[in-house]
Amino acid sequence: MVIHKFAIADAAFERSPGQDGDIFTANVLDQRHGGPVTIGFGRYGPNQILEETMAVHDTMVILEGSITVSDSHKTVMAGPGEIIAMQKGDRVTIRSHEEGALTAYVTYPHWQQP
Repeated sequence: MVIHKFAIADAAFERSPGQDGDIFTANVLDQRHGGPVTIGFGRYGPNQILEETMAVHDTMVILEGSITVSDSHKTVMAGPGEIIAMQKGDRVTIRSHEEGALTAYVTYPHWQQP
């Protein structure tokens, strides 16, 4: 077992696939490293909206700013130190607020193929 530690400085942010907004992701551990999950950071500019059907189970930890996630049943808002869990198949709308947001995420299985 190899232990990993990651910081924002380790992240190489890229525009979130299929999006043209100010939403970026940065995988720091994924299938290229042989593990079963993807770990990374997300960066949302102010007032961004992402509508998505979750292709994987996604756990998002809010590090800075705030995020609101809605599905057909409820809406939750989370800020620094809080976690939002979305399940594969969920149809969600993710919104950042005027300050934008920085998140960390863990997905299972991998959300992106190399």
